[in-house]
Amino acid sequence: MLINLGTPAEPTPLAVRKYLKEFLSDPYVVEIPRPIWWIILNLFILPKRGKDAAERYASIWTKEGSPLRVHTIAQSKFVRGYLGERGRGDIHVAYAMRYGEPSIKSQLLDFKKKNIDRLLLLPLYPQYARSSTATAIDGAQAALAELDYHPQVRTVEQFHDRADYIAALAQSVVEFRTRSAGRPDKLVMSFHGVPQYTVARGEPYQQQCITTGKLLAQALNLGESQYQICFQSRFGRAEWIKPYTAEVLTELGKQKLGRIDVICPGFVSDCLETLEEIAIEGRTIFQNAGGGEYHYITCLNERHDWLIALTEMTLEGLDKP
Repeated sequence: MLINLGTPAEPTPLAVRKYLKEFLSDPYVVEIPRPIWWIILNLFILPKRGKDAAERYASIWTKEGSPLRVHTIAQSKFVRGYLGERGRGDIHVAYAMRYGEPSIKSQLLDFKKKNIDRLLLLPLYPQYARSSTATAIDGAQAALAELDYHPQVRTVEQFHDRADYIAALAQSVVEFRTRSAGRPDKLVMSFHGVPQYTVARGEPYQQQCITTGKLLAQALNLGESQYQICFQSRFGRAEWIKPYTAEVLTELGKQKLGRIDVICPGFVSDCLETLEEIAIEGRTIFQNAGGGEYHYITCLNERHDWLIALTEMTLEGLDKP
């Protein structure tokens, strides 16, 4: 079962508020005492953010629906097909969303009805974080207990330094440069941020992001001055891991760089955080600060090399002792 974050059912204030309520109610995502957070979330955040967030989602919505859902569905179908080509058509492949539909519980119920006795949970997050990977896996474990369903469970908790994942990222950059006929003054690698206190207590997320960035730079033969690792999507007043992407883009714009390319190696599917926050807002920030050309390099999505890597992870995870 491939597990992704989730998405509203449609880009409307009502649907977005429903999605955000489920997402922001997860104690793995917001670690504030529940009674206090309930008041803040329901009386202040949801009423204010619902309409604004819906407009942001509407700006990236497609005829097929949410980009995140579209890409996740396609990835699951391709993996199923590649497994079939390898004579492993017996492996059932499905996807679930940690928040929204289809839920992890509903998909596990389907697995139970199919009498599946060996299960691989594969969260689609290259770098491990409590607020992404851990909540997906623990949510699945809780659902298994509720359903009284006891298959052999295996998990993939990260793949931040896998050679095939890094190679797919590097090739996506090379191909983009070929299409755009040029190299940037700097390649910006923007990862989703997490609060600083999570790193202080020992979570490996930030270091895994840095490792991914360095491996990607090595694959592209980039010197230290030719790339920049940063972190986006800060939420709330707490300090998050730095440098912040918005501040990096502002500074690069002030330096009057003629061109930057931006990639988001922590996301394997394009979504609100990449298509709106980086591709649209990021461009505005950089160019308003005095920068020149701004290019966003799309996520791996349905790239053949990435899907082959995902298929390999599936086989390795299911077949390991």
